[in-house]
Amino acid sequence: MRRPDGMGVHRCGDTSAWRSVAGRLGVEACGTAECRHPFARKDAMLTADDWPPLMRDRSFWALNATQFLGAFNDNLFKQLVLLVSVKLALVDRADNLQGVAMFVFSLPFVLLSGIFGMLADRQRKRTIIVLCKVIEVAAMLLGMLAFLSSSLTALMAVLFLMGAHSAYFGPAKYGILPELFLPHELPRANGWMLMMTFLSIILGVAAAGQLMEWCADRLWLASLACMFVAALGLLTALPIRNTPVAQPGAPMQWSRWFMSRETWHELRHNRPLLSVLIVTSVFWCVGGVYQQGVNDLGILQLQIKEGATGLLSACAALGIGAGCLVAGRLSRGTFNARLVRGGLWGMALLLTLLALPGPFRGHTLLGVTGSGVALIALGASAGLFAVPLQVYLQSQAPVAQKGQIIGTMNLFNWVGILLSAVLHWSTNKVLARTNAPPNLVFLVAAALLLPLLVLYRPRSQQLTM
Repeated sequence: MRRPDGMGVHRCGDTSAWRSVAGRLGVEACGTAECRHPFARKDAMLTADDWPPLMRDRSFWALNATQFLGAFNDNLFKQLVLLVSVKLALVDRADNLQGVAMFVFSLPFVLLSGIFGMLADRQRKRTIIVLCKVIEVAAMLLGMLAFLSSSLTALMAVLFLMGAHSAYFGPAKYGILPELFLPHELPRANGWMLMMTFLSIILGVAAAGQLMEWCADRLWLASLACMFVAALGLLTALPIRNTPVAQPGAPMQWSRWFMSRETWHELRHNRPLLSVLIVTSVFWCVGGVYQQGVNDLGILQLQIKEGATGLLSACAALGIGAGCLVAGRLSRGTFNARLVRGGLWGMALLLTLLALPGPFRGHTLLGVTGSGVALIALGASAGLFAVPLQVYLQSQAPVAQKGQIIGTMNLFNWVGILLSAVLHWSTNKVLARTNAPPNLVFLVAAALLLPLLVLYRPRSQQLTM
C-alpha cells in the first residue's frame, strides 16, 4: 500500500511498527487481498512522519490533563477524609481511622481491576475515559451531600465509589498510550504521565490541607472544588483521539474477575514481567505508608496545621517532577536498570533519614525544614525508579492482553496500597502502646524495600513493541 505521493508506507509483515502507527490513526481493517493487516485502512495511508511530534500532539496533552485532574481529585477528596480521621483521633482521642479510609479506597481496585482490564480490551479506551469522567462528576456531588450530613460512614461510601471509578479508568488511561503514540515516544510519554500522576497526588494532598483550614466546619464547600475539577476533567477528555478496540466482541468471563487464565499463564512464563508487577506493588505499598506517615508526622508530631502538613507533602512534588522527566529522557527506547537501582537506594536511605529521632524525646532529627528537603529528594528517587518500570510493562506486554495485564498491574499496585493501610494501622497501634514517635513508620516503609535491594537485580535492555 502506498501514499498518494507514491512513497511506500508499510509492509504487512511490519506488524509491530504499523500497529503503533495504526493505533494513532484509529484505522480499520481493509480486507483486501494485498493487505491482510488488521489495522490497515482502505484509503490512502500515512506514515509516522505525517503526525506531529509528541509535544505538539493534542491527544497527548488532553490525556495528560485528564489524568492530572482525575488523580488530583481522587487525592484531594481522599486526603480530606484522611485529615478528618486524624483530627478525630487528636480531638476525641479516638482510633486513627486513616488506615480504614485508605483500605476503603483501595478495596475496589483489588476487587475490580481484573474485570475492568477485560473491559479495556473489548471497548474503545477513549469511551471508557469519558464515561469515567461523567461518573466522577456524579461521585463528587454525592461527596458534597456526605460532607453536609457530617457522616463519616457516608464519606467512606463515596470514597469507595471514587476508588471504583479510578479502577475503571486505570487500564484505559495506560493502555491507550501504546495505541496513540509510537514506540520511541513511549518513554517520554510515560515520563510525563507519571510526572503528572505524582504531581497531582502531592498537589491534591496539599490542596486538601489548605481547604481543611479555610473551610473548617463547612467542608461541603471543599467538595464544590472537587465538582469543578471533575467537570474540567470531562472537558479535557473530549479531544483524545479514538483508537481501535483491541479485542472487539470478546466475551466477558466472570471467572476472570481477578485475573484471566491467559494473563496468569503469560506471567508464569514471563518472569521479568511478573517481577516488574511485584516490584511496583511494593513501591505503591511504600507510597501508601509514606502518605499516611506524613499526615501523622505533621499534625501529631511536629504539631503543625493541616495546611502546613499538606505543604510538607507537596515538597515531594518538586522531586517527583524532576525525577520522572529525567528518567523519561534517559530511558529512550531502553529499560534503564541503573535508574531503577539508583532510585531504589535513594528511597531506602531517605525514608531511614526521615525516621531518625532528634535530640529530645518526640522530636525528629530533621525538623520541618529538613523533612521538606528530604521529601524533595525522596520524590526524585521515586520518579527515577517508577518510569523505567512503567515503560517496560507497557512495551513488553502482549498486544492482545495489554489491557488485561495493565489491569493486573493496577490489581498488584492496589493490593500494595491496601496492605499499606493495614500496615500503617497496625504500626500505629504498636507505636501508641510503646509511646514511640510516629515518624518511626518511615523506618517500616524503608524495611519494605530491603528485599528489593537484595533480590531485584534487573538488566538494562532495548525495548521492542
